[in-house]
Amino acid sequence: MSGLFMYSNENNHAFIDGANLHKGIEELGWKLDYARFRRWLSEKYRITQAYIFIGFIPNNKDLYNFLRTTGFTLVFKETTCDHAGKIKGNCDADLVLRAAAEYYEKKFDNAVIVASDGDYAGLVNFLKARGVFRSLISPSNKCSFLLRKLNISIVYLDHKRSSLGYVQKEKAPGGDRTPRGSFS
Repeated sequence: MSGLFMYSNENNHAFIDGANLHKGIEELGWKLDYARFRRWLSEKYRITQAYIFIGFIPNNKDLYNFLRTTGFTLVFKETTCDHAGKIKGNCDADLVLRAAAEYYEKKFDNAVIVASDGDYAGLVNFLKARGVFRSLISPSNKCSFLLRKLNISIVYLDHKRSSLGYVQKEKAPGGDRTPRGSFS
């Protein structure tokens, strides 16, 4: 039996902090091609279910539809505004709860976490202790020390820029069809 055949039967889930992913890539000065990213998750980690935890903003329906068509499952969080009017949709607790619940319900073989936030260190330790943690994918080169000190596999997306970055194509008459929106 080949190793590839054994891996092809894996049922791995990715738990993605949408705002963390978007902001981390944006700070690095490039755009992630979400369709290529989803394929990469499937091919490299055998991800069958890729959840993006994201704040819901009604004006972003095109973005949400695009993400769904590329194979992501969206988990929405109600948004609020801070004192400066900035939209906030903190999804950390929802992501942790979903990952833990799915572990106990035996819905996946291994988990991949996409975030740079140290708030996920407890979840990573939980999954690691149970032998179901596969990798952390950090959207930022400023991954939290709380995650870096865990002695885990960390993939920095900036190292994947050439294969996962959005490639600007010549615009067809009628404009740019790039999905727009915020991941707050």
